[in-house]
Amino acid sequence: MANVISTAGYRNAKLDLTTATATKLYTVPTNYVTVVESFMVSEDSGNADTITVTITNGSSVFSLFKVKAVGANATVELISKDLILTAGDIVHVTAATANRLHVIMSLVQIPLA
Repeated sequence: MANVISTAGYRNAKLDLTTATATKLYTVPTNYVTVVESFMVSEDSGNADTITVTITNGSSVFSLFKVKAVGANATVELISKDLILTAGDIVHVTAATANRLHVIMSLVQIPLA
């Protein structure tokens, strides 16, 4: 599971993708909405790779990025606008190759009234 650091509603979730299987990065808590402000992936092995990002809620799976290329020693910002997630949404990330990619997602958790 990812490390999640918090200051008030601001948080980040980060992972070193040490496997080539789907890994849970973040789950939106019950009674919250989450605004993802930044979603970065970096490659640190000197070899180009790809990442797949999905959002699940219950049995529904939504593809956010399907085999997105990340150049050797490059960093890519995956989103250009805020992404809104609702309670129960789970973000999974999958690297094509283990031990090459790191992901950091900056977000704000907003409690529902």
